[in-house]
Amino acid sequence: MSFTQPSLGSRIDRRLSGFLDAWRNPVSDPGVEAAYGLLVDFILGGGKRVRPQLCYWGWRGAGGDDCEEIISAAAALELCHAGLLIHDDIMDGSQLRRGQATVHRSLTDLHQGPGAEAFGRAGGILLGTLSLAWSDALLSSCGVEAARLRAAHHLFDAMRTEVISGQYLDVLAQLRSGATEAEALTVIRYKSAKYTVERPLQIGGALAGAPPELLDAYSRFGVPLGEAFQLRDDVLGTFGSSSETGKSALDDLREGKQTVMYAHAVQNATPAQLRHLRAWHGNPELTEERAAEVRLILTDTGALARVEEMIEQRVREAMTALGEAQIKPEAATVLATMADQLAHRTK
Repeated sequence: MSFTQPSLGSRIDRRLSGFLDAWRNPVSDPGVEAAYGLLVDFILGGGKRVRPQLCYWGWRGAGGDDCEEIISAAAALELCHAGLLIHDDIMDGSQLRRGQATVHRSLTDLHQGPGAEAFGRAGGILLGTLSLAWSDALLSSCGVEAARLRAAHHLFDAMRTEVISGQYLDVLAQLRSGATEAEALTVIRYKSAKYTVERPLQIGGALAGAPPELLDAYSRFGVPLGEAFQLRDDVLGTFGSSSETGKSALDDLREGKQTVMYAHAVQNATPAQLRHLRAWHGNPELTEERAAEVRLILTDTGALARVEEMIEQRVREAMTALGEAQIKPEAATVLATMADQLAHRTK
């Protein structure tokens, strides 16, 4: 399933490639050059480009013309996303991303000896931070009129504050190990929903000079769709195929991720099921056989069905908001298609 029009996706990738070429490693050291190469390969080597695409259509929905300025601004969101993913993989201890070794794992593999793991994590933090810094540089230089750029940058700053706060809540949830469904939804809203759909749309709209009414409409569409997107991600993280998702189907379970699905299962489990969940959810020694038993409990308690129902309800809410929005027809058509794709994807 494609989330990006091929022509739009290739334009975003070309802009990213040109930007990265212009910001080549300033230090003449083979080790630093290797790290830069890993970062560039990660940024250009995969991903759905969901956020850049939504930024572009937020611009077009507000009446903006197709131009290179919005391509640059949209590409900046991909640099931000790459940096956050690198940090997220370090926090989760993930070994795979997009079917390849994660950045910190690749850095670890460059070196031998007892310090390799610590080096990989430290290097990954630095490279993720560099990608985040680059996102600021690209957005700031996109060429959009100054007043509109300031408005968009304010939203960009809000987005980063929200996603980092949501990530921190997620880390806290693992420590507390017992999030309610409402608490898990709060993590989803700030870590993913606003960051994935609402803010990219609003940033694009602000760059085009959208009125407050349209930015509000983007929020009413974007938040429920973003929640549906993350709920689907949680389903795929437990029930998906690693060959499809590019990530291990055991990571979320071994990590003890406090998802809405898990919270519902805990609330509705029998005593025996609850003992099993607590023994193996969040257990780093979880095997595929035990994971299959956990998945069966998630199904038997109605947790999987509950999340599927929540996804559909949020898609309906988003589509209602889109139908009421004063948005250019071409953008509305594309966003309606994206809503279906994002909520019902298989990877």
